[in-house]
Amino acid sequence: MTLANHLDDFTRRDWETATDSDERVRFALVGLGWFTTEMVVPALRDSDRCEIGALVSGSAEKAARLRDETGAARALSYEEFHAGEGVDAYDAVYIATPNATHLEFAETAADLGRAVLCEKPMEVSAARAERLVEVCEEAGVQLMVGYRMHVNPAVRRMRDLVREEFVGDPVLVEGSMCQNVFEQTTPDPNQWRLDADLAGGSALIDLGIYPLNTARFVLDSDPVSAQGTTRSPHEHFVGVDQHVSFDNGVTAACVASQYAQKGSEFSVTGTEGKLTLSPAFFGEAQLTVERGDAAAAFSVAPVNEEREEFDYFADRLLADRDPGPDGAHGLVDMRTIEAIYESAETGERVAVER
Repeated sequence: MTLANHLDDFTRRDWETATDSDERVRFALVGLGWFTTEMVVPALRDSDRCEIGALVSGSAEKAARLRDETGAARALSYEEFHAGEGVDAYDAVYIATPNATHLEFAETAADLGRAVLCEKPMEVSAARAERLVEVCEEAGVQLMVGYRMHVNPAVRRMRDLVREEFVGDPVLVEGSMCQNVFEQTTPDPNQWRLDADLAGGSALIDLGIYPLNTARFVLDSDPVSAQGTTRSPHEHFVGVDQHVSFDNGVTAACVASQYAQKGSEFSVTGTEGKLTLSPAFFGEAQLTVERGDAAAAFSVAPVNEEREEFDYFADRLLADRDPGPDGAHGLVDMRTIEAIYESAETGERVAVER
């Protein structure tokens, strides 16, 4: 078999299980920041399985305006959402508010009996993330964490190739994700992503989580210990990490920055070959495989990762199956992130809590 055969042999939506193409899951979108309005709303308009049922915001004007633009049934304030108003307009809740507020919205969704799709990171601490998992379990509602890379076909093919031992035994994972947060999100230096209380960190918890989690997904393995360093020379990074570098045991070495040239890469080197995603985490993942002196590129039109993520979650809800990146999965990242931050403070390698 040639290298090209290894790349071509894949099913784009190998996760799809629901059979009734007319069924839809209606979402309440909680938190109408730029990511929701510019990425999620267009994705749901193009979705095969999802609809926008309600829009929830701290700004009544923003929610009403977006309701009129999308045709959603309800526009709700945060207070109205917590009071259970408009609950008949949605089947599941997508949470994209600042990290430190995820728990309170998940608690309300669980009390209302609605499934939860929570953006990553789950919360600002492992303890709060653990409580988020508990409330969903106690209420018997499904919880998924928004790891969009899990549904990218290039990443899924990379995982398959590792499982097929195409690279032999993996010996090194390298990952990077960098951006200028003032260009990518907002130029406002007072944005919540730079607020330690609301965000729980910056470069690591916002960007470093991508190579961290993708390594776990592709290798189907979790870190046992971590070591990291952080730097924050810019005046607006007070109490949060501007740059971070970390490793998870002996196999993974990653860097992330909130104030650098935009770019991302991810690679797995094994005893017999190498797999590389470049770019990796900004919606255009492309896969190259190498073994010996041969190399081949996997060219696939970029997918809308947000649409795939929502359709995957809806597929699981409609088929009454548990989603893959669930709360227990997300907790491993939260505990690893805390170990990396602790290591950055102490200078010592830190075991990841189990």
